[in-house]
Amino acid sequence: MSIVSAIAVPHPPLIVPAVGRGQEERIGATIDAYEKAARLVIDSKPECLVITSPHAPLFRDGFHITTDAQLFGSMARFNAPQENLTASCDVELAETIVERANEAGIPAVGSDRYRDDMDHATYVPLYFLRKAYENAGLSVDGAIPTPIVRIGLSGLSPETHRALGKVIAEAADVLGRRMAFIASGDLSHKLLPDGPYGFAPEGPVFDQKIGTIFESGNLEGLFEFDEAFCDAAAECGLRSFQIMAGALDGLDCDVQLLSNEGPFGVGYAVATIKPTGVSPDEEAGASFVGNSECDDDADPYVALARLSVETYVKTGRAAKLPANVPSELLEQQAGTFVSLHEHGELRGCIGTIAATKSSVAEEILANGICACSRDPRFDPVRPEELDYLEYSVDVLGDAEPISSPTQLDVKRYGVIVTKDWKRGLLLPNLDGVDTVDYQLEIAKRKAGISPYDDDVDLERFEVVRHTRGGRPRK
Repeated sequence: MSIVSAIAVPHPPLIVPAVGRGQEERIGATIDAYEKAARLVIDSKPECLVITSPHAPLFRDGFHITTDAQLFGSMARFNAPQENLTASCDVELAETIVERANEAGIPAVGSDRYRDDMDHATYVPLYFLRKAYENAGLSVDGAIPTPIVRIGLSGLSPETHRALGKVIAEAADVLGRRMAFIASGDLSHKLLPDGPYGFAPEGPVFDQKIGTIFESGNLEGLFEFDEAFCDAAAECGLRSFQIMAGALDGLDCDVQLLSNEGPFGVGYAVATIKPTGVSPDEEAGASFVGNSECDDDADPYVALARLSVETYVKTGRAAKLPANVPSELLEQQAGTFVSLHEHGELRGCIGTIAATKSSVAEEILANGICACSRDPRFDPVRPEELDYLEYSVDVLGDAEPISSPTQLDVKRYGVIVTKDWKRGLLLPNLDGVDTVDYQLEIAKRKAGISPYDDDVDLERFEVVRHTRGGRPRK
């Protein structure tokens, strides 16, 4: 389990005494709750802090993930330049998140695309964490002793924010990081007629709904808001909370709402989430299909894909590996793609270009979830569709650079096209893809590259394809 604690916290600059100059006393409940939340994070002994911030660089169609080695922040823009801090960044984790996000079809860029100092929505949580470290007897000299990864929000869908959260948790797991997740976000900005942004009737309703979600512990409620309602409420932190919920997916959690107030006309909620392990639903999901899915009568690669999809669609949880998985799936590492078809039509296809898990078996389980719930071309698979799905699993060989499209063969080779940070992949031997030109056109479109742009890097790869009820064919 990579995520050891999580908190949802606001970021009003005036909560920092050097900025508030006494005004912070009016949100005393928020300050007390913030200090408790910071202690929870410190007590969980994290090796990295992932912070999602509404005021980090924000893009309409992708996510910014800070890959700089260090961030410096101050409250100078709030007339308190003497209040400052420095944080080192976990560059390896940040770059792994960028890479895995793009492989999963989630556009993400690092700091080489946009450089920026620390924003106040990152600074305020770190201010309280620094105090918690100091109170724990750690000398930090104005710096945060635990490295951070800062992640911005985007204009993409709530489900894409959830999917990014899952990628973050998986990246931390791959690197063996104990991660604390800090979702920075204010609530409505329209709570009072005399507040800085005025009043809207949706504002108090939004804050009450968020409070109910954290009180109940049902984080799925974070994905049930209407977009127009949220706009009218002028909320700030919902997408930050959605990424956090994605990172916590599959875990049984103790969720506590510590405070929820808004005396200045902006909502400030503080909640803590303490993962307590794999949820009972996940344990059940590993066995409801039965180990017979991996018996000698079915291709075990396809059986694992089916187990992954059916478990996730029925329970919302990730399946565990059955006890009798063949050793060949446990001893090999490779990228895999899981493809779903319904009545002969594609229903989902997502995978990984290279190994991201410790075994092919785990790779298939992870990509099965992505194929049924995160393919942006399709709605998530519904339980009533499960009986009609057909599965295939492609295990990818190593990619090799090529210098010309003449070195491709649509039946034998898949292709990877790359330009700058954009990367697209197309599997070989697909129905309707009969020419190299068409294969390249589709791969470029998937990467967001113009199909007329020939200034791209090319790689090719072979696959071993496993299909339902049969042995693999190459």
